[in-house]
Amino acid sequence: MTDFLLELRCEEIPARMQLKASDDLARLFAEELAKAGLKPAAIDSFVTPRRLALIARGLPLETAAVSEEFKGPRTSAPAQALDGFLRKTGLTQDQLEDRDGVWFAVVNKPGRATADVLAQAVPAVVRAFPWPKSMRWGTASQTTESLRWVRPLQGIVALLGGEVIAIEIDGIVAGRETVGHRFHSTGPVTIDGADDYAAKLRAAYVIASHQERQAIIEAKASEAAAAQGYSVIEDKGLVAENAGLTEWPVPLLGDFDPAFLEVPPEVIQLTLRINQKYFVLRDAAGKLAPAFICTANIDAIDGGVAIVEGNRKVLAARLSDARHFWEEDQWHHEGTGAARRRSTRKTLAEHAQKLERITFHEKLGTVADKVERVVKLARLLVDTKIVKPVSGGSETELFNSVSTAARLSKADLVTEMVGEFPELQGIMGGYYTRAEGLPDAVADAIRDHYKPAGQGDDVPVAPVTVAVSLADKLDSIWSFFDIDEKPTGSKDPFALRRAVLGVIQLITRNNLRFSLETLRLWAERPIFSSQATADLNNFFADRLKVQQKEAGVRHDLIDAVFALGGEDDLVRLLARVKALQSFVATDDGANLLAGYKRAANILKKEAPNSVMPADAGVSFSELSYTPEKAEADLIAALDAAEPRAAQAVADEAFEGAMAALATLRAPIDAFFDTVMVNDTDPAKRTTRLALLARVRDAVHNVADFSKIAG
Repeated sequence: MTDFLLELRCEEIPARMQLKASDDLARLFAEELAKAGLKPAAIDSFVTPRRLALIARGLPLETAAVSEEFKGPRTSAPAQALDGFLRKTGLTQDQLEDRDGVWFAVVNKPGRATADVLAQAVPAVVRAFPWPKSMRWGTASQTTESLRWVRPLQGIVALLGGEVIAIEIDGIVAGRETVGHRFHSTGPVTIDGADDYAAKLRAAYVIASHQERQAIIEAKASEAAAAQGYSVIEDKGLVAENAGLTEWPVPLLGDFDPAFLEVPPEVIQLTLRINQKYFVLRDAAGKLAPAFICTANIDAIDGGVAIVEGNRKVLAARLSDARHFWEEDQWHHEGTGAARRRSTRKTLAEHAQKLERITFHEKLGTVADKVERVVKLARLLVDTKIVKPVSGGSETELFNSVSTAARLSKADLVTEMVGEFPELQGIMGGYYTRAEGLPDAVADAIRDHYKPAGQGDDVPVAPVTVAVSLADKLDSIWSFFDIDEKPTGSKDPFALRRAVLGVIQLITRNNLRFSLETLRLWAERPIFSSQATADLNNFFADRLKVQQKEAGVRHDLIDAVFALGGEDDLVRLLARVKALQSFVATDDGANLLAGYKRAANILKKEAPNSVMPADAGVSFSELSYTPEKAEADLIAALDAAEPRAAQAVADEAFEGAMAALATLRAPIDAFFDTVMVNDTDPAKRTTRLALLARVRDAVHNVADFSKIAG
């Protein structure tokens, strides 16, 4: 057994592509080896800005001989079928085996030298590599047949044990030489084999392991921050990105003018993180510190002083721009140059006027049109008391605050700051609202109305925020379904799946009691066809199943309740589902489910074209024959259980409804044990089928058990 080292060296690979590329290389390489019957004991992956590499451990020097068997056409098949099979296998007819009138081919493949397998596998991997973006280069790029790679490929190291594998790709011949750090190393680095690869690179100031570079960045950044009494705000994504930008990472601490801290901290954080790839720091009080950590790619002779100074100047320019946006968004100014000064405050309502010039969707009008729809719906949520003020609060005050917040909710989209940092939509509106002197509840609603933006995000509970957030999301869902722009497959350009999850979380977290369909009709929103209404209900059901899966709720039970129709009060629906889940986990529930399915199957077989209403014209109190004991007992049990279950459902006491159904378990079991449903007497048969329909309908008063697995 021996190890194989492969390094593909090129110009700088974008940081965001590196980790996936490293995984793809290992996967594709393993797949190519598997075609030849080779499976490494392990594959170690490496990636730096200028190289992708792997070490395949424990490879034999040659593959084992294999025998493959292929089933062909019948011996009586036309000659063309046999000819095709012979071409596929490379055999002649006298080499085939006739097994009970079917041709079989046994193809024996001798073992091959692993070096030969690798010589074919590596070029195949390189040419099939799934880069998100790739390029051609040089004179060869004039033809579409030339090699594509993320950046120009410059060198290949391919060593099996200590021997170079004969590989050539687009004129690049594999060898044992690579290069070290762009600045700290000169000349080629000669690799003897897989075992000294990482060590040779380290000696040339290249840390081959992406994970090790991440660990160095985290440790050294924390150490540098702690030396000044600061701590690093955790950011795993930024750690990975910095590791993807450096081969020899050296975290350095710098500072900036504390006067910039008058700008909202989110702006400073985004300026540092997005624009500059710097780590953000906190002081001992937990507030944003006027300092940053950048990651250099060299071990500078001056300890990084010049690097920090250069980064400080660039950051100062960025923060100056941010402060300028902050000023421009809030104030009208008079004069120019040094004489320029603030005059009057620029309100969010002024900004909101510009929304008339922004198209929300060509079929749905402008953003201003959307805002008007959100205002009306948010007010309706308060008017109908779906959203109520906190205890002791004023409904009038809530209505006014909701109206203001909804009307200003999108105004910050046209501000300078959100134009520069789209991630701050809502957040900046909250800051500008507060600076303008509007109520905190309004500012909070504007800031948080996009929440929850995903699973795990905070769910608003403040009434003003809940009303605006719910109205915004429902408007998007209804509007896009109205113009038939609903999600399809993996495509969801208007994030409607996320919007529905947000609606579900807002409703369940705040225990909002209402029918979604009734609210839509009250709001005089799109009049959907029955198919569109069904599509919308199914869409909510699918998202509810996704959202509840983490809570351990079975998706088939959600289907069972949704299948009843007309149940779109999500709080009540989930209460029913949870009671049902507890019930079917009991012996009574499991046995009742089995009895129900047996009854349903008989009805499906014996009365397939009939709905078979519960009494089917049968008077169970005046039968034309004397019922058997088990039959009479089931009638009596249904007489007692049906009204109890129905009343419990009406009272939303779903555990009580399940308890009522549980009393049917023993009578149903006894009925099936002793009573012949398909009796030769037509009266008995009709009565007993009607009795089974009555069982089915009693159960359907709680849920459609046909949707339940088991």
